[in-house]
Amino acid sequence: MFDKYIVVEDSLRASDPEHRNLAVDVRMPYYRGLGLSMVEGVDLVVDGTPVPPTATTFTVHGRTYDMTDLPGVLDDRWEMGEPAEIGFTLDRPLTSGPHEVTASVRLRISYMPVPGGGRDTKTLVLA
Repeated sequence: MFDKYIVVEDSLRASDPEHRNLAVDVRMPYYRGLGLSMVEGVDLVVDGTPVPPTATTFTVHGRTYDMTDLPGVLDDRWEMGEPAEIGFTLDRPLTSGPHEVTASVRLRISYMPVPGGGRDTKTLVLA
């Protein structure tokens, strides 16, 4: 529904000088919030290379979760329009400059017979 708004503009950043530990902000591609147990995952692809789910974290409301633990999180929500930080670690340093970032958000919506979610690709600049 809101695919073109998933990847937040100007949100790619590094948390280390080597540019191996990075983060990007994403939004929910659905018109209402969901409990985190309904977020099956956020798949990232950076410059054509998939980032393994085991190398990503999901942060919302100041609480950080391993991406693989989201199905068991019953006491937190991700609201519509609220950015969540996807932290990730790469095997190789990322250079400063533009990079293509694709985020695919996979959602389980109780009243829909098919999986929900969306996908967005943007070119973001790493300072």
